[in-house]
Amino acid sequence: MIQIVIPVVIVSGLGLVFGLALSYASKKFAVDTDERMEKVRAALPGANCGVCGFSGCDQYAEAIIGGAEVSKCPVGGTAVAEEIAAIMGVDASAVEKHVARVMCNGTWDKVLIKFDYDGIADCKSAATMAGGPSACIYGCVGLGSCKKVCPFGAIEVTNGLAKINGAKCTACGKCVAECPKEIIKLVPAKSQVSVTCSNHEKGAVSRKNCKVSCIACQKCVKECPVSAITIDNLCAVIDASKCENCGKCIAVCPSNAILKYPGHQ
Repeated sequence: MIQIVIPVVIVSGLGLVFGLALSYASKKFAVDTDERMEKVRAALPGANCGVCGFSGCDQYAEAIIGGAEVSKCPVGGTAVAEEIAAIMGVDASAVEKHVARVMCNGTWDKVLIKFDYDGIADCKSAATMAGGPSACIYGCVGLGSCKKVCPFGAIEVTNGLAKINGAKCTACGKCVAECPKEIIKLVPAKSQVSVTCSNHEKGAVSRKNCKVSCIACQKCVKECPVSAITIDNLCAVIDASKCENCGKCIAVCPSNAILKYPGHQ
């Protein structure tokens, strides 16, 4: 009997010693969890878009606890920045809400088509073939690669042209990175007027290839009462920080290359 009792006592004693040692170690080397972490993570939208500069919302939340700026989330905008600032006890600098916008209005019925594309339904693949089926090498390819990467269902492709629903767009930037023509831009959500053209060819050539192409006539430049429009490399560009959305440029544009969009605050 003694031969059974002694091993049991030894094992029990060792278990007690190890248990006490582990309990001491867990307290001695415990890593304190900042209670603000859970609150900050809950405040973030969970888009995991990476526009803030971090791989996801969890990583950004950790960075905020570590001292990073609270206003780097364009998806959440000012409201989220202010909520997180209150949690962290710091001031929040205003974050202007942005939306993505396709700077092209060349639907297939408005552009000259060079050839029928019958390859992979991917804009990057199509663009490697002489710039794509459209005669305008600067225009939307129209195969919807941007739509496929949009996690919010904000993009539709109609008649060969991608269109973005500003009410759904969170400015995550995934469509911007995906577009092989680099014609999707992030603009302030309050900005309603945009030059929907990215062509940099001379007027006669660009108009031949697309009926709604900017021809750099400078009528919009002369008409703008706040000097918000300039011509950059044969294409009109609107400075959103100056534009007052008056629409006077739209009225004088001979090729209807300037459009007005709904504002989204």
